[in-house]
Amino acid sequence: MSEEIECTTKKWGSSIGVIIPSEVVRKERLRPNETIRIVIKKIPLAKTIWGAGSVKDMRPTDEILKELRSGW
Repeated sequence: MSEEIECTTKKWGSSIGVIIPSEVVRKERLRPNETIRIVIKKIPLAKTIWGAGSVKDMRPTDEILKELRSGW
């Protein structure tokens, strides 16, 4: 079986750790010292996807819309 969960990393000494929620532990019947496989897939921030965070065009919105519409 496999279970996909989303969790937050936490500082653990000089390492990074994650906490597996108790409902997943029960469902998968996990026990201490068992070998499990964790697949890492970092979830990007919205600003990484859409380039938000730094405003490059300071024109009024209606001016930008007029420019976009003129191309149609």
